[in-house]
Order: sequence, then C-alpha cells, then structure tokens
Amino acid sequence: MPMRLAMIQMLEQQIIAQMNNISIFEGLESGDLERIIHPELHIDEFKSKLGDDEDVVVISFKLNSKEPANDLVAFVEKGYEWVLDADVSAGEMEDGSYIVFVEIDRNEECINNIIDLMTDLMNLTEQKLKDWRVRYYKSHEETEFSRESLEKMIPKTPEQYEKKFGKKSLDELKIAAGINVNTKAPKNEYTENLRNLAGIIR
Repeated sequence: MPMRLAMIQMLEQQIIAQMNNISIFEGLESGDLERIIHPELHIDEFKSKLGDDEDVVVISFKLNSKEPANDLVAFVEKGYEWVLDADVSAGEMEDGSYIVFVEIDRNEECINNIIDLMTDLMNLTEQKLKDWRVRYYKSHEETEFSRESLEKMIPKTPEQYEKKFGKKSLDELKIAAGINVNTKAPKNEYTENLRNLAGIIR
C-alpha cells in the first residue's frame, strides 16, 4: 500500500508540474541554480563509466555546492529515459566545486538530447543558452552553445568517433580481450619515473 500511495503522489506531482510548467523534482525549482552552476558545458572530457568512449557521450557541469549537484543528478536521472547514468564527483575540486557527469548514448539523437536537457536546465537556472560556452574533449578553446557548434564538435556515432580520434590501440584491445600485454614502453626519463612510482623492478 505505501508503494502504491507513493506512485499516486508522484503522478499527481507530474500532473501539477505539467500544468504549471515547473520542475517535477522536489529538490529543484525554477531559478535555484542560477548562481550555483557555471555556464560552461564540457563534452567528452571525462571517460565513461558504463562503456567505451566511442559509444558514450559524457557531458559535465560544474557546481559550487554538493547538495545542488545531487539535486541536479536526481533531476537528470528521473527526467530523461535516454540518460544512461548521472553522478556527482566523489569529492570537491581544488576550488571547492563539484562536477556532475551525465552519460548518454552516442547516436544520431545525442545532440537533440543534449539540447533538450540544456533547454530544461535553463528553466532551473533562469540563464540564457546564448550565455553558455562549450568545451569539447581536450580542447582548451570554448565556443558558444548552439546546435551548429555541437554538430561540428561531437561525433554522433562510434564510426565518426573512431574517424576523429582513431581506433583503440592494440594494447587496449588486448586488455579488453583479457590477453597479457607485453608491449614495452620506450625507456626515457618520463617512463623511468613512472616505473619507479609504480614500483616496477627493471
């Protein structure tokens, strides 16, 4: 009975939210994130927890506080069936901020899905998409948030990703297949320091 009552209450909240065009999630309301979330979207900067990089797009946001970050994760996970996973960084960054990660399938709809999420996010932040910047992968350059910029920077399929960044190395494929990797790293100051730190005996 309690579960049935909870489902009814959730349905009632959804109906009321649709009528009033507000968030259906208790933790976030319109304008709550305005001064807490940084107006910068990072894409594919972090590795996916759930799959290979060529199969999953990872988008990330930076927030000034952990509780709103947790609320944003709940908002994303409950609000979009195409979200594979959402999570918040385990600890705070050097500047005291937290990172929210959202993983979605890399497919022909991924850009539409990102735009839908960002449009809804603007209702929570009361910001404007034109004020947001986007940074892709390892690039240090930022660009304006727009469909055009997303189309240019984001590989929408695994094939496009591999074409842009190359296929996995032979060693990565061996690891994935459970085969011992016997490729030797070149000997130089950098690799020697890594070996010393790892306690590898030469």
